[in-house]
Amino acid sequence: MKIALPSNRNNVDAHFGHCEYFTVFTTNENNEIVNEEKVMSPAGCGCKSDIAHTLSQMGVTMMLAGNMGEGAVNVLNSHGIRVLRGCSGDVKKVAEQWLAGTLQDSGISCHAHEHGCHEG
Repeated sequence: MKIALPSNRNNVDAHFGHCEYFTVFTTNENNEIVNEEKVMSPAGCGCKSDIAHTLSQMGVTMMLAGNMGEGAVNVLNSHGIRVLRGCSGDVKKVAEQWLAGTLQDSGISCHAHEHGCHEG
């Protein structure tokens, strides 16, 4: 399985559409992280870019994020990527917490952006 996290300096970026890059972890059948790679964030708003397609093509099926609007959630979901919001801190620790089953979605959508990504 592959897990992606919007990142900034190895921490989960609170704003999906403005992150510096995405950290992608590959896990094995024992839920252990076996590989880490960085995918540069495309220019522009995350939900209007091709990042969902790019990550999906890489085999990503889970996004652990800080905050994002419903538009971004819907775009990721339409590419087969589930989303868990409300994450913060070191990306590897967050991924390990999710793999251990200790994280839950905050259910909070971001509506404070002026770029319209929450629409749709």
